[in-house]
Amino acid sequence: MPSFSHSLNLHHSRFPKPLSPYIRSDSSSFPHYLKLNAPIFRSRACRLQRSLVRFKAFDDDSFDIPSLHDWNDNDGMSGYMLSSSEGEDSDTEILLGPLHDDEMPSVTVKTDEAFAAAANRLAILGRRRRKHRIKLGVLINAGLISFLIVLLLFVDWCAWRIVRLPLEAFYLTRPFLISAALVSCAGYVCVPLLYRLKIHQIIRTEGPARHSLKKRTPTMGGLFFVPIGVTVARFVAGFSSTEVFGAAAVTLAFAAIGLLDDILSLVKNDNSGLSAWGKIALEVAVGTWFSFWLDSTSISSPYSMKMLLPLPAPIGLVCLGRWYLLLTSFCFVSMGNGVNLTDGLDGLAGGAAALAFIGMSIAVLPICSELAIFGASMAGACVGFLLHNQYRASVFMGDTGSLALGGALAAMAACTGMFFPLLISSGIFVMEASSVIVQVLYFKTTRLLWGFGRRVFRMAPLHHHFELCGIKEPIIVAGAYVISSMLALLAAYVGLISA
Repeated sequence: MPSFSHSLNLHHSRFPKPLSPYIRSDSSSFPHYLKLNAPIFRSRACRLQRSLVRFKAFDDDSFDIPSLHDWNDNDGMSGYMLSSSEGEDSDTEILLGPLHDDEMPSVTVKTDEAFAAAANRLAILGRRRRKHRIKLGVLINAGLISFLIVLLLFVDWCAWRIVRLPLEAFYLTRPFLISAALVSCAGYVCVPLLYRLKIHQIIRTEGPARHSLKKRTPTMGGLFFVPIGVTVARFVAGFSSTEVFGAAAVTLAFAAIGLLDDILSLVKNDNSGLSAWGKIALEVAVGTWFSFWLDSTSISSPYSMKMLLPLPAPIGLVCLGRWYLLLTSFCFVSMGNGVNLTDGLDGLAGGAAALAFIGMSIAVLPICSELAIFGASMAGACVGFLLHNQYRASVFMGDTGSLALGGALAAMAACTGMFFPLLISSGIFVMEASSVIVQVLYFKTTRLLWGFGRRVFRMAPLHHHFELCGIKEPIIVAGAYVISSMLALLAAYVGLISA
């Protein structure tokens, strides 16, 4: 367990009453009794001077307490505000009120013993708060997995009504569970290996300060969960499926672009990696190649649905012709960067991607059932990765994983024409990418007009804005999961009625 610290700062303030309501003055209690109440502590025979006092509590049995000296007897009433900070895990303030001379009992307490006990209690409290946050991450992840399994079981149960064909039992649930189990097991081998190789996440200096605590977390987790998801899909769907072959190939191609970006970031020891335009150029090249491959390949979808865009009634099928190829390239670039921008909080991109894959799997089921297996397998890979990426994360997916997930989602839409359901199911990615675009455009426009730039959000992407507003990381992720769940169900419904 990594070490953590409490920094306690005492500041002078005034209170209208000589005795703080948080401190009892009964002398029947134990002489050096220290009580923490949310968290508030009191001391019997020692009063703090008005200067700044700082002490830290480290791991379970180690405490580093600076020596305190120059203790004075200060008459009159005074109070101190004690602010506790432990990076992400602090959200409380401690109020300390000293006693008057005539209100103090006659017993004496050794200063070192009193503050050692206080530090011990504060360290235990910090660990409890941190464990509570970790348990919250586990609870959120369990809720997500339960929702996905129940949804897939329901779809498998009534699949014959959707596709009018007798599908195998557990048609979508089986690849989902296989991928999830294999990825979760592979993580216990690959995560320590990435840590030993010192493939650590490079934290942006302009990001939120609390993210500096994640600087030693391994990255490039996409190296083990993306190939497993693709391989399981190929085995379950069969090697004869043209659509699954194309989707798997473009997914691995986008993973290779992300891997190159991650390697350059590690070599340069900063977060620059590939330049923005260089990354976009490679994504456009892969998207264009896939567009021409799709145009020249015979796929098994109804109506040769390579240039047709199915929309809900009364619009119906829309023939885009050559514009379909341009839309495909744009979709690959936008989805890859959208997932990449969303990958900023523990479990955010992986959980949202799993929900988007399930929504797309249901949407494409009537058009190409093999491609639905591919989506379910990739969703299972994301869920297996979440077991290691939930708060607090043991590994990050890196650009290797985020670009691959975006490419896989775009491939499912390009092979079936389900771009509109993709837009709905990937709503979180769309909002994150849009927040960055709005922030940059507004800043440059205001700087051009008024000479100084203004911002719409405190920080972009959008999840950083919520962080700086004081919302805790697991709460932001849980809210994104709820929104993504509703969007996935809507995308599945829209896709079914469009097909």
